[in-house]
Amino acid sequence: MSSATTFYDFEPVDKKGKPFPLTDLKGKVVLVVNTASKCGFTPQFKGLETLYQELKAQYPEDFTILGFPCNQFGSQDPGSNDEIQSFCQLNYGVTFPVLGKLDVNGDKAHPVWTWMKQEQPGLLGLKRIKWNFEKFLISADGKVVGRWASLTKPESLKEPIVQEIEKARKDGKLASQTKGAAATEEAPTATAAAAAPTPAEA
Repeated sequence: MSSATTFYDFEPVDKKGKPFPLTDLKGKVVLVVNTASKCGFTPQFKGLETLYQELKAQYPEDFTILGFPCNQFGSQDPGSNDEIQSFCQLNYGVTFPVLGKLDVNGDKAHPVWTWMKQEQPGLLGLKRIKWNFEKFLISADGKVVGRWASLTKPESLKEPIVQEIEKARKDGKLASQTKGAAATEEAPTATAAAAAPTPAEA
């Protein structure tokens, strides 16, 4: 999918193997993370969930986190999708979407990860994902605007995420704003219909 220009051009699968079209996230700022259940960084699930809850309370329609389980680093996510979901929920109370397991490097890397790496290479221009829990920030219009290494704690990302949300608000690109605009456009039509005389009144 070399012609892809935004995050929304991709369609990974969810935990049940069903398509999860990213176009449904238009207008949201998204933090994307490659996760693993048996990694030294696995406790970051707690930080990610705290971040998710805090920002969802502040921006209920304009932010989400997407977890992509991956077993490419030390075979640290060997379980099935169902086992991974259970682990995340039971151990860390995760409520943000954790999708189906995929590859982030190599010939079988999912196209959305290939695209994100091309858009935002890491240190020294290296594109390859080095380990579990690397993080990418996607703007409300589907561009990669940030990338952080595994060592970066989720709680430290609140400020750049809020800055990105507020930037999108200023530009009128947030999901909550576009939804409101659509409702406003429909309202005059409804008002006009209500005001129109019925055949009995005419």
